[in-house]
This record gives sequence, structure tokens and C-alpha cells, in this order.
Amino acid sequence: MVTQIVRTSILSYKSNGPQVFAYLPVRRKWQRETLLGWLQNRLMTTSKRVQDRSTTKRVQDLEIVTEKWKIVSKVKAVMEILNEEPETIIPVRNLERHRIKINLPKPHKISDFLRKSPKLFELYKDQRGVLWCGMTKGAEDLVEEEGRLIEEHSDKVAEYVTRCLMMSVDRRLRLDKIANFRRDFGLPVDFRDKWVHRYPELFKVVKLVDEVSYLELVSWNPDWAITELEKRVLGVNESSNHQPGMLSLSFPLRFPSNYKKVYRHREKIDHFQKRSYLSPYADAKGLTAGSLEFDKRAVAIMHELLSFTLEKRLVTDHLTHFRKEFVMPQKLMRLLLKHMGIFYVSERGKRFSVFLTEAYEGHELIEKCPLVVWKEKLLSLVGYREKKKKILTFGDLSDLEDSVLIESSSEHENISMHFGREDTMVGVEDALLADNDEMNIGEFGLAGWNSEKS
Repeated sequence: MVTQIVRTSILSYKSNGPQVFAYLPVRRKWQRETLLGWLQNRLMTTSKRVQDRSTTKRVQDLEIVTEKWKIVSKVKAVMEILNEEPETIIPVRNLERHRIKINLPKPHKISDFLRKSPKLFELYKDQRGVLWCGMTKGAEDLVEEEGRLIEEHSDKVAEYVTRCLMMSVDRRLRLDKIANFRRDFGLPVDFRDKWVHRYPELFKVVKLVDEVSYLELVSWNPDWAITELEKRVLGVNESSNHQPGMLSLSFPLRFPSNYKKVYRHREKIDHFQKRSYLSPYADAKGLTAGSLEFDKRAVAIMHELLSFTLEKRLVTDHLTHFRKEFVMPQKLMRLLLKHMGIFYVSERGKRFSVFLTEAYEGHELIEKCPLVVWKEKLLSLVGYREKKKKILTFGDLSDLEDSVLIESSSEHENISMHFGREDTMVGVEDALLADNDEMNIGEFGLAGWNSEKS
């Protein structure tokens, strides 16, 4: 909010009455609001916006990471929708119902988005002229590979979910809130119906008086009550005698290379790093909100949650949903911006993302799990520019018969993909969504898809 000095006059019966200066915000109806009321509101909104952050505090490499994972998320959402269909094909117009899940805003057309990935999606018009979409053989192989990797990752993510329950105040979390972490943790699509019942020795689904489903901790595992920071800094391994309590650990810091004002805040940073705090796995009901220990424990919880994720990144909205359960401050964004050496908040898109800075070297994740490698493989098949050919109908395919199939298959063998860092710098997502760039579409019909699968 912009504030300026507004000259006001005290109303009096004298024409030459005294004049004073008051600080008032520039707003449309400031005359209707008393100064006391404005001051109260102002004190409640002192946190800085991410958009107002100086350019020296922005990390371009992590902005690139945000951009490319946004594309992967959209493509992966379409693949999940197709995989749920009986024949893994769907009319393109039916995908409009899933626009929110795909996160493709209007006026961008879904058909144009699909045309940008001919190595993953095939388009075809039936006899009535309805446009259909299906996955290529390569995309189907990727879906099978992802399912296998998620199954191999299942035990590890069960540990992470259990540790989240151990950090919560009541040792339980709402199931729909955990659903926000599904892709970030590597949970399967059917985790609500099937996966949550695979580990009865760790957690169980319960319904309270409000008829809302919760995931509740069954048994406390002291071997898991050790933070990732303790393992890395102190070298503490699993120990049955470990009891969570007070910690005095320094968080790894990584500031933007062009940020030269770190030395000005060195004293405050050192004071924060040396401060003791309560372990995220210890009982925090007695903590006073706003205290110094309270804030550092909140940083430790966010550090732990980000360490559980595949990409060491989360949408900030997902974190704010757990403020009450994890005893975190109301103004979580202000805390993230304040500790920019530990976290980095990206402002790309409608929702902000927060990164664990220590996990990245430039724009590359230092430690990549198999599911992250799989996403990079998927990303390498996205984005191809060429002149768009006519989408063939069923009648066209009948006339061309086998010759079209042979030419089409040889065409796809020679496709080259151009997806470099320079394109990402100018906005990879814009390149995918732009209507001016045209690309080939595989000339396979519904019969072609079914014959490939058989």
C-alpha cells in the first residue's frame, strides 16, 4: 500500500483554523475510515509481498526450475486422465471438464496444447468429425515405468507420511490435506482408497464427529523422530533410545550470487543460527506464538517437509493448510521471505512455490530420486516445432491405407526435440501454449491405437 502525506484541515468554526499533516493511505474510500481503524489494519498487514522483492533477491535458476515443472505437471495431468479411460482415449472436448486439474487457463485451447507434444499424444478425427486424443506407445511405456517407480518408492513415502503424523500436534492429519502432497511426495493416484490401508502398523483412517476422514498415527517410531538436518549435520542414525528435545543446529544457507548485502544482516543471521529450538517431533503445545523459539521451530518444520518432497519444492498454499496442525505462524509467507538463505519463494504462476535452497546447485537438483529422473525423461519429449499438418479423419485413413502408417512411423523416427535453457529463460510454458507455433500430429486413427496395444 502506498502512503503519502495528505494535508488535512481540522474542522472548526473559524475560517483560519489550524492545519495539521496526517499520514493516510492512498485508497479509494479513505475518508470513511478513521485513523485508528487504518492503523489497526496496517499493523495486521506488515508482511512484504513477493512481487515487491528486489531483483537482487531473485534466483533465476530456480525460476527456470519452476517453469519447467509447471509444464511437466500439465502434461502429467493429461496422461493421468487418459490412463483412467477404458481405452486410454478421450474426446478432446471432454478434457474441458478437467481444465482445472490440467491447470490450463483460458483462452488457451487444450487441442493446441496437445499438438505441442506429438511424441506423447496422438490426435484423430472420427467419422462425425469429433477430435479424439490418445497416448503414443512411448507415453504408455512411460506410464508403466512411473507406476513401477511409485511402487518401489511406496515404503519410503510411507515413512514420510508417518513422520508428518508424528510432527502434528494431535498425531493425525486430514486426508484431503495430505492429498495436496500427493505428487510432491510420490504417492499413487489411488492412495485414498487403497494405499492408506497397506500400512496398518503405521497409520489408519478414522472419522471424527465432523465425518471428515483423518489419517491417524498408530504407533510411534523413535527411529524416525530424527530430523534430516540432524542426520546430515550430526551424523545421527536410527537409534531406539533417541528422544526428541531441544536442538541447536545451524541451517545451511545459500544466497543469490548477485545479492551483496548479506554482510549487513550477518549479526542477525548468526544470532538466529545459534538459537536453540524445539525439535519438530517434540510436543509443541507449550510454545508461545511469536517467540524466538517458536519461529525457529517453524523454520525447522518447513525444512523437514521440503526434505521429504521429490523436488525439494512445495506450493506455499499447501504449507499454509498445516499451520494449525504443525503449530506454525499465521504469516507463513513473511517467515519464508525473512529466511531467504534457507528458502526461496518463486512467484511464477498464480501460486507461489518455495524451494529448499541447499538442495540445488544452479538449476539442477543435487540428489535426484528415480521419480525425478523419470520426470526429466518426460520433459525431454515435450515441445516440438514444425508446420502443422491436416488432422486426418477415418475416411482419409481408409483411402491411404497402410502407406500413411508407414510414412507416419518413419516420420516420427526422425523427430528432433529442441528444449534448451535459452527457451526456458524466455518462458517455456509460453512456447508450449502459443498458437503461432505449429507442430506435426501423428496420423494414427482409433484402430491404430488399438492395434498398437494388442
